[in-house]
Amino acid sequence: MAAEPEMKTMDGEKEEESPIEEVRLTVTNTDDPTLPVWTFRMWFLGVLSCSLLSFFNQFFAYRTEPLIITQIPVQVATLPLAHLMASILPTTTFRIPGFGSKQFSVNPGPFNMKEHVLITIFANAGRSAFGSGSPFAVSIVNIIKAFYGRKISFLASWLLIITTQALGYGWAGLLRKYVVEPAHMWWPSTLVQVSLFRALHEKDDHRLSRAKFFCIALVCSFSWYLIPGYFFSTLTSISWVCWIFSKSVTAQQIGSGMNGLGLGALTLDWSAVASFLFSPLISPFFAIVNVFVGYVLMVYVVIPITYWGFNVYSSNRFPIFSADLFTAQGQPYNISAIVNEKFELDPVKYHEQGRIHLSVFFAITYGFGFATIASTLTHVACFYGREIMERYCASARGKEDIHTKLMRKYKDIPSWWFFVLLGVTLVVSLILCIFLNDQIQMPWWGLIFASALAFIFTLPISIITATTNQTPGLNIITEYIFGIIYPGRPIANVCFKTYGYISMSQAVSFLSDFKLGHYMKIPPRSMFLVQFIGTILAGTINIGVAWWLLISINNICHEDLPPGSPWTCPSDRVFFDASVIWGLVGPKRIFGSKGDYKAMNWFFLGGAIGPIIVWLLHKAFPKQSWIPLINLPVLLGATGMMPPATALNYNSWILVGTIFNFFIFRYRKKWWQRYNYVLSAALDAGVAFMAVLLYFTLGLENKSFTWWGTDGEHCPLATCPTAKGIVVDGCPLNY
Repeated sequence: MAAEPEMKTMDGEKEEESPIEEVRLTVTNTDDPTLPVWTFRMWFLGVLSCSLLSFFNQFFAYRTEPLIITQIPVQVATLPLAHLMASILPTTTFRIPGFGSKQFSVNPGPFNMKEHVLITIFANAGRSAFGSGSPFAVSIVNIIKAFYGRKISFLASWLLIITTQALGYGWAGLLRKYVVEPAHMWWPSTLVQVSLFRALHEKDDHRLSRAKFFCIALVCSFSWYLIPGYFFSTLTSISWVCWIFSKSVTAQQIGSGMNGLGLGALTLDWSAVASFLFSPLISPFFAIVNVFVGYVLMVYVVIPITYWGFNVYSSNRFPIFSADLFTAQGQPYNISAIVNEKFELDPVKYHEQGRIHLSVFFAITYGFGFATIASTLTHVACFYGREIMERYCASARGKEDIHTKLMRKYKDIPSWWFFVLLGVTLVVSLILCIFLNDQIQMPWWGLIFASALAFIFTLPISIITATTNQTPGLNIITEYIFGIIYPGRPIANVCFKTYGYISMSQAVSFLSDFKLGHYMKIPPRSMFLVQFIGTILAGTINIGVAWWLLISINNICHEDLPPGSPWTCPSDRVFFDASVIWGLVGPKRIFGSKGDYKAMNWFFLGGAIGPIIVWLLHKAFPKQSWIPLINLPVLLGATGMMPPATALNYNSWILVGTIFNFFIFRYRKKWWQRYNYVLSAALDAGVAFMAVLLYFTLGLENKSFTWWGTDGEHCPLATCPTAKGIVVDGCPLNY
């Protein structure tokens, strides 16, 4: 193996640099172990950030445009607060009984970067894998109470959330030495965070500091959201095509941003821009381009051909874009009628009502999901397989780089901490499966099976993520497998998915945080405690907020909500439908021999073969540099969030992302470097604060403001079928 690159420090000693160029350019090779990290302001701001982030993300999860607040607003917003605390808190020292002669202070000096990192990790600990909002297990509680109308106790709900979060943390701890400490396991996504921390802690002598800019943008975002959030909600989806063609079903199917293809649909509501896909300001332009290509391919090529061209699966009997389930005659499927007293499928009632049918968009989305899974595996194997193996082998036999050496100054986390955490979590989970089985349905052997899958896949998926920044999504596979093995039980299926795939994804997310701490030289034991405490605190807040909303908002998540109500739960609607498809009815009756959509299974084969063809073309024509840029997992998975995401979300996300990350990045780079992330944080925070304020001041009192501008997007015909003879309320006959 080639010699490791070296550098000389200021004192003349030679130290090994990281073998990864991106790391050498981004992460500093210095550390000051005397910097305080266990400070009052770290704990105060960490607990506050974790609590607020958990509250807001859970609160918004039920809304039509579910704003997901990432850790970036926390990074930006806590900085001026921490500097303020450092300037006003007393510096008096004191002793604590039991700690000997060691002295403490609530203000040990200037706020430092390590405190900032711990605050951010604290806030990030309670969110679902890769920052995708509230914990996945909360959706299980939501569909039980809001969609199925069944009961689950608060204790069972809390245990379900905490164990699924902590289980992933246990896997992460066991594998930390294999995918965090080695230099070749470099986790590209963490370098974005490192860059932002360094930028925020540089001296800021500019006339308009980042803190001032953040405050100005926050006030503007906060004030503006009063308009689309209350007075003029139609601005959330400006579907002007529907306004012009008010009596045309086809035109509204094409123009509706919420229930159609969204041609020309725009928004003036930041929550619609950042919903589902996160803030476009923090997404690199090449990713936006890939999403754009995949989105156009799916929405403006595949769907029109299948719906209007070939009427695939009699698609004109159903809405063109919908996550609902239908009968053969285009009527909403009565799910409650096919569930028996044991919360299982009633085959007789199912036969009476007939097979479940999907909108063509929903069906094709599953097909593309199958192809994405298969193509991700073969794409990584073809284009990154040798690199992954070389880096893993190099990490196993290579020397420690400077970052690992610097981390040796701190006490490591004893392995038994993770073994105890994992053991306790598994025991509590088994108790939940055995003694509260009537509420969660999953048998004890299902938990063992799910845990085995998570353990087997966590290491290879972590290595893939750490070296390629691509994380294969195996959620559909877990649903499919358990749906075949244990059909007829919807909650068992989603619990299996959560304990299996989601705990694995959670582990990969925790490992990413560990690597961030590794680069930033955070003491490992501090990382452990912050992540663990943050996980417990956030999970408790998540279920508390969910329970409060589920019992306080009438008809939450139901279609018979008052007009314009934001509590439509789009993500939980899709989660509920998945529980019906994979769990209650089972894949055999949907995608198997007993269903109408068995042809979708061919997408697995197509997805697996696609990257191999691209790779062979690349080898045959190596001078064609554009060929390896064809990333089929990204293209096929671009619309993976649709539904519940809509064309409106994608239109606005692509447009805003292009403006900021292409035009402003190219022509106003200094402004972009200085204010782009700050603006993203301010927009998120302003919308979040105003939305919560509106709910507590007006929503709880049911004070509404009704006029044309609050009646939605004005596309009532977008959800209509176009087949003759299909009768749907509010739709024209014999179209």
